[in-house]
Amino acid sequence: MSTHHATSPAPGARSAATPRRSGFARLGPLPWIGPAVLLIVLVVVWPVYEMVRTSFLRISSSGFVRGSAGIDKYRQLFDEPSLPSVLLATAVWTLVVVALTMTLSLALAQLFNQRFPGRRVTRWALIAPWAASVVMTAIGFKWMLNQTAGVLNTLMTDLGLIDGPKDWLGTPATAWPWMMFVAVFVSLPFTTYTLLAGLQTVPDEVYEAARVDGSGPWQTYWRITLPLLRPAFLVGVVINLINVFNSFPIIWSMTHGGPDSDTATTTVFMYQLKNSDIGESAAMSVLNFALVVVMVAVFLKASRWNEEES
Repeated sequence: MSTHHATSPAPGARSAATPRRSGFARLGPLPWIGPAVLLIVLVVVWPVYEMVRTSFLRISSSGFVRGSAGIDKYRQLFDEPSLPSVLLATAVWTLVVVALTMTLSLALAQLFNQRFPGRRVTRWALIAPWAASVVMTAIGFKWMLNQTAGVLNTLMTDLGLIDGPKDWLGTPATAWPWMMFVAVFVSLPFTTYTLLAGLQTVPDEVYEAARVDGSGPWQTYWRITLPLLRPAFLVGVVINLINVFNSFPIIWSMTHGGPDSDTATTTVFMYQLKNSDIGESAAMSVLNFALVVVMVAVFLKASRWNEEES
């Protein structure tokens, strides 16, 4: 009876069944996520670092660093008499524009989800405000509202609705509503198509089951459509919160934030401060960035965005 002795592989020898990984494979997912990480570092992390660093420096109007300022620029910022009113205006501006945008977009998405003659044309028409430059749209409305040659004043005067031309953008009481109108106008396309995409993912079988159970149109909408639309709705709200809060082109193109800072949000106020003190403007940028992060975090926490529907 012969016995066979198993021989152990020599140290360092690899199994023939285990292929040798190439140098590229050893890197794993790094080659794929590396460019994205690098882009985030260059476009987000580095500018944020420079913004924070600049807020602690004393910089001349010509751009030369004159040494450290400590937290003096933040003290100077919080001593600005216009800051409380600017913060309040920013909050009102953001809430009103986002609320109107989401409400109108929900109605438009529901409309475009139905079949009717000319649906394709109306969908294309909705893209126009999105395709056009925001600055170009804002300037177009600014000329329409011009006191001397504006179309609106001419039309309303001819119809006898007003006694004479009005300076619609000259006072905050009339400038804010018009700027909000333009902000909603340019925000509608993205939000409407986001919600429309969400509506089109709802299976028809769900609605058929609801009809079999005897649910009416409103019950079906509140109990089925809106809950299933929640992910798309949250995406629309978050994107709009960030965009509207940081909105600069509309306000700057239409009023430059004036008179003084009466029609300025924090982003426009930050740009206004740049002309007098770059360090203080950087401090306002840091405050603005912090407010955006807190605002979005509070909204996501309140909406329980990462929890499954029961």
